[in-house]
Amino acid sequence: METTSDIHMNSIASVKKILIETLNLGEQGLNLTSESILLGGMAELDSMAVVSVIAKLEEYFGFSIEDDEISGEVFETLGSLSAFVDGKLS
Repeated sequence: METTSDIHMNSIASVKKILIETLNLGEQGLNLTSESILLGGMAELDSMAVVSVIAKLEEYFGFSIEDDEISGEVFETLGSLSAFVDGKLS
């Protein structure tokens, strides 16, 4: 049986994979950790890229994200983005 911690680790891995693919990060993306700064820390993550990442998250996880759910805090770190995904899945 998966624990909450296992599920969170799975979402971090999935969100990391989506970021690597969507932003074409290549090898650089493999170094992302839950503390990695996204908005303001990655040149690849501009406003258009945020829209693409949101679309990929919706497609991959099968949920909808409303405009008012997105904030700078959600995209602050890989961990905060993964926590947002966890919240949508629960």
